[in-house]
Amino acid sequence: MTIRLGLPDVGAEEAAAVAEVLASGHLTMGPKVGEFECEIAGAVGVPYAVAVANGTAALHLAAMALQLGPGDEVIVPAYTFPATANAVALVGATPVLVDVDPATMNLDIEAVYRAVTPRTKAVLAVHLFGNPVDWEALASAVPPEVQLLEDAAGALGATWRGMQCGSLGVLGCFSFHPRKTVTTGEGGAVTTHSEELDAALRRFRHHGIDMAKADIPQPSTNYRLSDIQCAIGIPQMRRLPELLAMRRRIAAGYTERLAELEAAGKVVVPRAAEGDVHGYQAYVIQIDNRDEALTTLRAEGIEVQIGTYAVNLMTAYKEQGSRPGAEAVFRRALALPLHSQLTDDDLDRVVAGVARFV
Repeated sequence: MTIRLGLPDVGAEEAAAVAEVLASGHLTMGPKVGEFECEIAGAVGVPYAVAVANGTAALHLAAMALQLGPGDEVIVPAYTFPATANAVALVGATPVLVDVDPATMNLDIEAVYRAVTPRTKAVLAVHLFGNPVDWEALASAVPPEVQLLEDAAGALGATWRGMQCGSLGVLGCFSFHPRKTVTTGEGGAVTTHSEELDAALRRFRHHGIDMAKADIPQPSTNYRLSDIQCAIGIPQMRRLPELLAMRRRIAAGYTERLAELEAAGKVVVPRAAEGDVHGYQAYVIQIDNRDEALTTLRAEGIEVQIGTYAVNLMTAYKEQGSRPGAEAVFRRALALPLHSQLTDDDLDRVVAGVARFV
């Protein structure tokens, strides 16, 4: 029997919410959008949240709202989903790929410090797989005028020193893809403490139109999220503590089962720093024989996946050269199945499968 990599935790409540929207006739930009945004803002601990079409749209709109463009440099981690770098490139700015710490898979803070130039306008830091970046260390590595943004696509519910990821930077970007803790199918959001940035995000979400003046000061595109999708997201957000607890229970089960292999130095398991809380959007280990394990376990019906990408190895960015930490993690990272339907027997089977390759 196949053990799925991910499985959205949706059911009757989400189905009823969708049926209610279909009956109302308000299928897009109706009341459910604002309701969903309030749920997000409340969970993240910020006054403003803007729902958008997907996590990539959130990143793109964040770059637009900060008026990043040609001549500007934005530091991004070399090990991340390519959307992080692409969003910077799409506004004409230059994504500067900075290496990661192989232990955390997050930005190497010393490398960030070395990468700053007079053209550096922002850092787009990723809380990778839900593991919070050391925000104080990051802030100390750059001049105060450099804007700090969060790619919190997988970090809903994760906390750094008691503060929610998505509330730390000037803007926080979330994804509601089916593998995320909360899903709307496709969807995303941008969170902020700034009323001005909130207004800009809402304009850019809707073609750049200033509704009060019936004008377009700066062109944009359509990144709206439908009421149908928000109707799915509202009960999901209200269940966030339950969904997070489930993920942490599964993660703890993996960590317990992998303890001997970790102690022997054969496996690196994901952990947040002391005092922080991991969101466990994914449970990503590191092993030497990753490719062999990936191929064999998939053939045996265990859906595993690479962690994410070494962006500097991609054609669009390879001129930036080698990033040893990112490349090492890219070769070794293996995402294990993580969803609410996993049983103890499933965890035993997954870990037994991994153990054969270490």
